[in-house]
Amino acid sequence: MTPEQVITLAQNAIVLTLTISAPLLLVGMIVGILISLFQATTQIQEMTLTFVPKIVAILATLLFFASWMMTKMINYTQDLISSLPMLIR
Repeated sequence: MTPEQVITLAQNAIVLTLTISAPLLLVGMIVGILISLFQATTQIQEMTLTFVPKIVAILATLLFFASWMMTKMINYTQDLISSLPMLIR
């Protein structure tokens, strides 16, 4: 296996990880900003007010995107397994 192949494998894994995690991270960030704005306008500084809506929003997003995420991971794994004979040479 050449160094270029190792770099390509690592790059593909990182891109897949970022692609799969992006919807969850974006929803968490947007909900966090909305909760921060709500806390700033009402001057309520409750710590649980930050975490509970984020968890609920991220779980809802995970339920919505779970099949897409699994499809992406399965395709990547199948491509990786099918390319193993060429990588071993």
